[in-house]
Amino acid sequence: MTGDMGWVEVIASLSLVGVAIVVSVWKGLGFERSIAWASFRAGIQLLAVGLLFVFIFEASQALVWAWVWVIGMTVLSTEVVVRRARQIPGLRLYALGALAGAVGVTLALLFGLGVFELGPVTLVVIAGITLGNTLPAAVQAADTVTTDLIDHRNRVEALLALGFDRQGASRIVTSSAVRNALLPQIERTKVIGLIALPGTMTGMLLAGAEPVNAVLVQLVITYLVLGSVGVASAVIVTMVASRAFTRDQRLESWVTDPE
Repeated sequence: MTGDMGWVEVIASLSLVGVAIVVSVWKGLGFERSIAWASFRAGIQLLAVGLLFVFIFEASQALVWAWVWVIGMTVLSTEVVVRRARQIPGLRLYALGALAGAVGVTLALLFGLGVFELGPVTLVVIAGITLGNTLPAAVQAADTVTTDLIDHRNRVEALLALGFDRQGASRIVTSSAVRNALLPQIERTKVIGLIALPGTMTGMLLAGAEPVNAVLVQLVITYLVLGSVGVASAVIVTMVASRAFTRDQRLESWVTDPE
């Protein structure tokens, strides 16, 4: 960076957003409000994050407040997942366990192995990277397996009638749900270095770090994120599928009568 960033630069960056809105109106896509709202919301949220960072920097118990922030992000992420499948009993607990587990393992390995020094900013940033990648997959997993169970309930019931247990009967939807949730992260991992230059590595290079060291740090984060996405997706899909059946191997009412 050559200097301080100001509001003029921020406003100028909105020019391409304006073009996207014009294209949406021109082609009748109906996305102009969503684009404008997303841009406004992102600005408000990032400004709030900046103010929170200022608070953390100046607080006497900075690390404690950073942990509070991480817990808050995890709880909020859990609610986003639950919102996609409110009819599933117990989903909140499993989603929280999956997301908290992903964040916990990532933080333990990165700080335990000395990849990063434990501090308020690094703690919040690493947790945010992990949740930012895991949450979309978790939401996709919950939404897809719920929708597919309802759409394919006749096939599932037919398999139950043929003698399959609930794991076997639900496999026709659980496998595809996990695959669909994990696929975007797999594709992003494949193009790292060829098309995409990930943020952690880029930030370290801009800060003057050795290129090889920046690459190794990025590899560690990339592998942890990919694993977190895979495990969280599998846990949520398995849990939702298990909740779709009664103890006597029948489909629950939220599957057979979704209305």
